[in-house]
Amino acid sequence: MKDALEPTQDIGWLLEAEGVHPQWEGDLEARFSVSNGFLGVRGAREVSRGATLVTLAQTLRPASWPRTYIAGLFDVPDIDPPVPALMPVPDWLRVRIRLNGISLVLNNERLISYHRTLDMRRGVLITDWRQFVSGDHVARVRTLHLVSLAQRAIGLQLVQFELGQAGMDVSLDASFDLVGSGLEVFKLFADAGLWRTGQSAKSLAMASVANLQLAEREIPPDQSTPLQWSWGWQSRAGDCAQLTRIVAFRRGNQDLHGLIDSARSELEHARTIGWQDTLSAHEAAWSGRWHDSDLQIDSDDSAQTALRFAIYHLNSAANPDDEQVSIGARALTGDTYHGHVFWDTEIYLLPFYTLTWPEAARAMLMYRHRTLDGARAKAKRAGFRGAMYAWESADTGHETTPEHITIPDGRTVEVLSGKQEQHISADIAYAVWQYWLATGDDDFLREAGAEILLETASFWVSRANLGDDRLYHIQGVIGPDEYHEYVNDNAFTNHMARWNIRRALETVSLLRQRWPEHWRALADRLHLDERTLQQWRNVADALAMGYDPHTNLIEQFSGFHALEPIDPAQFAGRREPMDMVLGRERTRRSQVIKQADIVAMLALLPDEFDMTTQTTNYHHYAPLCAHESSLSNSMHTLLAARIGATDLAMRHFQDTVATEFGSQAGASAGGVRIAALGGLWQAVLLGFAGLSIRSSIPRFDPRLPAGWRSLGFRLQWRGRLLKLQIDAAKPSFSVTLEAGESLTVSVRGETHELNPGRALTI
Repeated sequence: MKDALEPTQDIGWLLEAEGVHPQWEGDLEARFSVSNGFLGVRGAREVSRGATLVTLAQTLRPASWPRTYIAGLFDVPDIDPPVPALMPVPDWLRVRIRLNGISLVLNNERLISYHRTLDMRRGVLITDWRQFVSGDHVARVRTLHLVSLAQRAIGLQLVQFELGQAGMDVSLDASFDLVGSGLEVFKLFADAGLWRTGQSAKSLAMASVANLQLAEREIPPDQSTPLQWSWGWQSRAGDCAQLTRIVAFRRGNQDLHGLIDSARSELEHARTIGWQDTLSAHEAAWSGRWHDSDLQIDSDDSAQTALRFAIYHLNSAANPDDEQVSIGARALTGDTYHGHVFWDTEIYLLPFYTLTWPEAARAMLMYRHRTLDGARAKAKRAGFRGAMYAWESADTGHETTPEHITIPDGRTVEVLSGKQEQHISADIAYAVWQYWLATGDDDFLREAGAEILLETASFWVSRANLGDDRLYHIQGVIGPDEYHEYVNDNAFTNHMARWNIRRALETVSLLRQRWPEHWRALADRLHLDERTLQQWRNVADALAMGYDPHTNLIEQFSGFHALEPIDPAQFAGRREPMDMVLGRERTRRSQVIKQADIVAMLALLPDEFDMTTQTTNYHHYAPLCAHESSLSNSMHTLLAARIGATDLAMRHFQDTVATEFGSQAGASAGGVRIAALGGLWQAVLLGFAGLSIRSSIPRFDPRLPAGWRSLGFRLQWRGRLLKLQIDAAKPSFSVTLEAGESLTVSVRGETHELNPGRALTI
């Protein structure tokens, strides 16, 4: 066990924290989470853990917030407003050590050291705690826990306890918090338990085995009750006790006995191969993920660490084997946003999976296909055709955004995002098309993607109204800039809607040419005829775009340029968001932008605008942005890099890094901002490396920032694995086709043929 508890020697793979600081504990627990896309466990300490207050609101700010989450395990808890929430499950890591009847607890007065290490290379959390317990005698507790990337149902815990003093009565309890979760106990067995949600009729089975070795021999527990084990002994100087616990989880809806059997079967496999091989298989799976997704930056250690952290959490968040779920705004690392899925997933996360782990991207898009009926129902309720996706989605795809919330002063405030942030429908269509271009997954396009593209296009056509100016208008929406509500012709929304409609028409042509029988069946089911398609063309060709050819400016929405100009830079150093500084009404009447809006549109749709338009609008809108969202700076990085403003791009990149590594305690306590981490990766690949997904071939126009000597990475493209190296010193661009058939690539506008196993250097 000793070797297992040693972290990777290369500190470039480690995230470390020293000491105990209650004001930072919530942030650290989120950042030090381990997850595999099915199971997520916050990085709370395992030993000396007291009772946990069970609440989804963090108004009391507990010092420790231990949580285990199961993807897709939603219920409607007793909260206001009552919306579906991802439910925490029983705490399976709880360990108590008592010396002469007194619990060993973290005591700063007696503390020698407490060190926490997230070993990102291995996907494990390790702690090392030393404390005086009697006179100058020292107790040392070392722990490791993981959730397996090789067998996603499995969690593993290792605890090593050493005591320097002889003659003490020692007891060690390994237990589950049987009631400290959002679930109700249904049935308990000696080795397993079954829990159910209160309203959503979902079930969870957990099975576990625990054993203790003392002086290298296994000792039986003194007492064993359901999912609780206790051992006792008298210490001898230098004794080392080693606890091993393996847990298996299964989520389901029906057949409760079958669920228990399934959990026991998963547990038996892990128990049979042993904890060492369970750990080895997990490490091998992580090694494979890092092989395909790591980024290597030469000469910028802080950027390297931030990107490794981002890639670690991105790899942790996805499960390619489960099409029933997607990734929420805080992944499986915290309670904030209740596990709901937003537009973040498709716009900020999907590119990473599409280009490094296409199986995971496909599963996440299949979740959107599975929830199409919820999107259709929302569109119908609002009086439109097609599919209008939920702004906040849980397990069914129905809208879960609350209509009203109560703010701290007791007033009730209407929440408009669920009704007006409709651009999410085009955002999902965008991700579908990008995935298909990069993967060539025709089966997905034919069986699922086409239907999403067509139904979202149908929504936009029904949503647009013909005005007296003979242009079509989309009125009463909220764009990415949420400071401005009820706006007309938001440029982001309109441009993405037009793009959506045109890609749907392109999909129709593809279906007709390549799969005519499938097209006829789909057209019949969706009531699509030539007259309907012609109306789609009419709307796409005449949708209001807000472009002024004299200035090259695109107005963010109708009337934006007439609002009060306010420079957010005048309020530098503020701790409150701009709408609190200015007041909500003045902010609404101003040109202050909450987050990338026009800039995001330009970043996503480079083929729609010439370079002059992109440059002009970046320099106009970037100073107006308050960056009050963690999503904002990465889009500014991407666009600034593309237009050649690499110094500005690097400034935005560093601000994106600060989102998760900033100095404000509590900022990440509710979970890591997984979309910001996806945006950080995008900023490098689609910004500095200059990759664009425009056609069936990858295109590169690299622009490394000053100070980066080189950038190396791998990506997948249409069944090929490419290894790339951009060297700023030479300068050179090198790409090797490591697997798959020959491929054409474009570098700065010139095409080149890649052959297997040979490096192309430009």
